[in-house]
Amino acid sequence: MDLHTDHTPAREWEHAMISGNGRQGLLFWGGPDAVRLTLSHERLFLPVTEPLPPPDTASILPELRRLLAGRRFAAAADRVCGHAASEEPGYADLRWVDPLIGAATITFTPRETRARGYARSTDFATGVVTQRWGGVVCAAFVSRADDVVAFRVTGTDGDLAIAPVDGVPERPVRTAVDNLSLVARFPGADRPGALPGYRVECRVSRDGDGLLLLARTVVDGASVPWPDGDFEQLLAAHVSVHGELYGRFRLELGGDRVETLVNACRYAAISASGELPPTLQGVWSGGYRPPWRSAYTLDGNLPAAVAGFAPTGTPELLEPVVRMAEARIPDMRVNARRLYGVDGLLAPVHQSTHALVNHFGPRWCQTFWTAGAAWLARLFVEFYEHTGDEAFRRERMVPFLAEAADFHLGFVTVEDGRARFAPSYSPENAPANTGSQACVDATMDVAAAGGLLRDLLRFAPDDPRVPRWRSLLEALPPYRIGPDGLLAEWVDPGLADAPGHRHASHLYPLWYGGDPAFDDPALRAAAARAIRARLAWWDGQEADEMAYGLAQLGIAAAHLGLVDEAYGTLTRLADRYFRPSLVPTHNRDAILNVDLAGAFPALVTSMLVRSRPGRVDLLPAPPSAWPRGTVSGLLARGPVRIARLSWTPAGMEAALTAPRPMRITVGLPDGSSAEVDLNSDTETHLNC
Repeated sequence: MDLHTDHTPAREWEHAMISGNGRQGLLFWGGPDAVRLTLSHERLFLPVTEPLPPPDTASILPELRRLLAGRRFAAAADRVCGHAASEEPGYADLRWVDPLIGAATITFTPRETRARGYARSTDFATGVVTQRWGGVVCAAFVSRADDVVAFRVTGTDGDLAIAPVDGVPERPVRTAVDNLSLVARFPGADRPGALPGYRVECRVSRDGDGLLLLARTVVDGASVPWPDGDFEQLLAAHVSVHGELYGRFRLELGGDRVETLVNACRYAAISASGELPPTLQGVWSGGYRPPWRSAYTLDGNLPAAVAGFAPTGTPELLEPVVRMAEARIPDMRVNARRLYGVDGLLAPVHQSTHALVNHFGPRWCQTFWTAGAAWLARLFVEFYEHTGDEAFRRERMVPFLAEAADFHLGFVTVEDGRARFAPSYSPENAPANTGSQACVDATMDVAAAGGLLRDLLRFAPDDPRVPRWRSLLEALPPYRIGPDGLLAEWVDPGLADAPGHRHASHLYPLWYGGDPAFDDPALRAAAARAIRARLAWWDGQEADEMAYGLAQLGIAAAHLGLVDEAYGTLTRLADRYFRPSLVPTHNRDAILNVDLAGAFPALVTSMLVRSRPGRVDLLPAPPSAWPRGTVSGLLARGPVRIARLSWTPAGMEAALTAPRPMRITVGLPDGSSAEVDLNSDTETHLNC
């Protein structure tokens, strides 16, 4: 279950096995003729596109709102682009963020190439990736303890060479190779904050028919001494860190493939989380032009990539998201001021080396997306609710939430007692009757703002801004049920639903702790119909991309207790979006991508536990395909640790603890509930 093996050599890096420590990444590919190690680094973004101030659309906001009120949605998007280009010629074309690039490929050409019994494997518990044939074993890992790639060969000698990654960069990269070192420079990268270049360092020792190579990519600072020890000693130090994180959670389903996929996903997500959170491709890049620049994409991808950390017992791996958000507060303030003339925080859809809103166009009118900081704030809350860290709540979470809310207090207009979001944006979808992604009153905007305001009223009840928060919360429009009975993606009744789409952002209220509005049976039924309508589209031939969108449908279904729908999304994902190496993809068998590495475990855990502070529901959506099982290390909001949860056709057993004394309600699979007192000293046992 922790060791996955297949027998097909990877002839390109997209099909590689992966290892990583969050900072350094390794793509391990090739075969008996040539074993290849493509190295990368979490901060290796090629400085291609100079960041610009966001366009000053605050000066034309009244005009934009008049266009939107007149239902001239495409004209509003075009006006933004025209105004931006007239201000700054750099906006004449779509501007992308800086891409995450590969550092170098080290090639080992063995003397023994007869591929008898070729196999390659990934050990999720240790992070070791292996290729073997005949008596040859090539093994590698990326050390969390020593920040190096370790590569050992036994059973043959051979030649080592280093070269830049394949492809043509978007701007000049000057490389120099000296033996097994590579130095790269980025001529003209003299803007503040731009990376001037990097280097790849190697040390090799040979011992008869074998060798040990240590390698690392350096993007900042001077070289540090190489670690002492042989391969096994270095591995032991690494496993003491990586293995502890990985080992906190265990799922047993009688050999069901889902067990292995959860392990593979957790391994990828943990390996991609370092000082920075995972990009679209995690910490891995094999070329110069990754899809979508391998950016941090906030309108779904990044939240999906980190969604599995907290429920599988590793909430501290959300810390890189928090740190990145805090570091980019100055940019988000600039966005709010220049785009809308208000205080507070406005997060971009795409970012890599900065968080200024530079990426938008007439179709992808992403200056209109205003829910990003509220979504980031939700991740702060997820960290707190799964750790109970009170210092974090006071000193970091509440200040971020409050400044995110400042934006909505300034941006949202209230007309006749009703809040209006104009402009608005439901990520990447367009109403069926307008054809433009520009819109007003997207359900996601209402939901994200509402969740943010409720959290502030809960966590900062004595703040002097409470009356303003409460006033805006009370003015938010109710969610709408469309004429087809579906939860509407736009609250505005003049905007028609378009359920044939990979995003389903109007289900945001069902992805985390829940929204009290969905205590209403009519809304729950409408959300269920919306999920089924999206699933019908996913079953069509045209639906092959953005795997995490399917996972989000499943999480929403599990929240509503829709067992068949939740399990249906799981089986679709398992069948479509994993390479033979079990590295997940963005599309069916295309584009290495780690969104699903977080979203798949999050979906599975959402079927096993549903939680909000004060209440934990056990087995809310268990499929009949899992008649018995055991899980250990689940973490619920509270925080509540579910040390063990086991079920059979005869019943369920659970053991719960909490870091501090608390009384919670536990919902049981038979529909009953129990009031339970928890503490950290003893496990509380439940049977049903």
